[in-house]
Amino acid sequence: MRRTVALAAGACTVVALAGVAGATAYARTGERQEPAAVSAPMAKRAAADPAGAAAAPDKAAPRRPAADNPRTEERAGERGGPAGREQVGTIDQVDRVIGYLDSERKMTLRYPGATYVKPHFSRILLLPGDYLTVSDPSGAEVHRVESGLLPGPGRWGMSVTGDTAVIELHSLRPDLLGLESTIANLGVGVDKVAHGFSAEERARQPRNSPESICGGDQKSDAVCYKSKDPVAYERSKAVVRLLIKGNELCTAWRVGPSNRLMTNNHCIVTSADAYETEVWFNYQCAQCGGHSVFRSTKVWGDKVLSTDEELDYTLFTVEDFDLVKRFGYLQFDLRRPAKGEELYIPQHPGGDPTEIAMTSDEDANGNCAVDDPNYTGYATGSDISYFCDTEGGSSGSPVISKRTDKVLALHHFGGCPNSGVRIDLIYDKIKSQL
Repeated sequence: MRRTVALAAGACTVVALAGVAGATAYARTGERQEPAAVSAPMAKRAAADPAGAAAAPDKAAPRRPAADNPRTEERAGERGGPAGREQVGTIDQVDRVIGYLDSERKMTLRYPGATYVKPHFSRILLLPGDYLTVSDPSGAEVHRVESGLLPGPGRWGMSVTGDTAVIELHSLRPDLLGLESTIANLGVGVDKVAHGFSAEERARQPRNSPESICGGDQKSDAVCYKSKDPVAYERSKAVVRLLIKGNELCTAWRVGPSNRLMTNNHCIVTSADAYETEVWFNYQCAQCGGHSVFRSTKVWGDKVLSTDEELDYTLFTVEDFDLVKRFGYLQFDLRRPAKGEELYIPQHPGGDPTEIAMTSDEDANGNCAVDDPNYTGYATGSDISYFCDTEGGSSGSPVISKRTDKVLALHHFGGCPNSGVRIDLIYDKIKSQL
């Protein structure tokens, strides 16, 4: 079985933005999915929007004790995985089946208040030509899944935004009388479901001090920069949200015009990791400070081309690359910046729609800037440091020069100052793969 993704990329609720190319995405099979509106909860707006999620704790890192003793927050954390990934949901064990002999070949998975629902299939054994869909109740978001043998412990399906997913078996043979013995062992099994924390669940999660927010939180929705810094806004469209193995997240971004994306090594290490990772493009607010977001275009990660633990990067590809070309890409700035050079960081803090950190009340001029161009990360002098605000989930974000609008570093440490790995060092490792 191979995954097939089809998700419309359009405006939410009544918002319709001009200039968004390709408002409709297509399944690999050619099945058309119509664009539709959606309203998604956002963590920091929970007080204004009861359907939203509570603010996410920042798990980026404890403060670095000394320059020669870099923190290791991306190593195994309390929850058994890299602490650099932000946990945004939970996984429940279930035992649900759809069979050909069932009167209704459909199941509904509902978790009130959840921000997404993501099924895991233990088996998908269908007659030739038959297929599954995973959708929201309205049918606005639809993902098609083909039949096939599942490797090892099974396969995750694509998530559906919102608190309800509907799984339906579509058959080309409405009349199966006389085939009962043949089809009795066929069907679909769902053995677990990942779902995003509701507002109440999010509020109950253990919280660490928000030490990656340096001073007050100066980040703003990316769309807030659409008029005042249109180049930064356009660059932010190449930045993506990663949903990793159902309940963890990081940030990533497109590298150059080919099918190449970059995130941290502590987010994705192997092709098996990438293969279980959803990559959300266009997960952005439709209005500055509003509640509606664009419907994301979701594709699956595919192959890891290069990764390095010390420089904390992973270069990988995605499936269905043609669906996401229109969102643009970022370029490298292959130099060590000077102290005081202004920066901005597009990111998905706590899994929220894209925000940009560009101003900082911890910098003398009020703008996010390089604090130390020779900062020690996992290696001496491997990083640049800054007081740009980041949070758990921002791992893997691009650190961009405001002067050139190109990427200077790959964000990976919090701690005030926060820091990113110099992109010139990473380039030396990956240039043959670009």
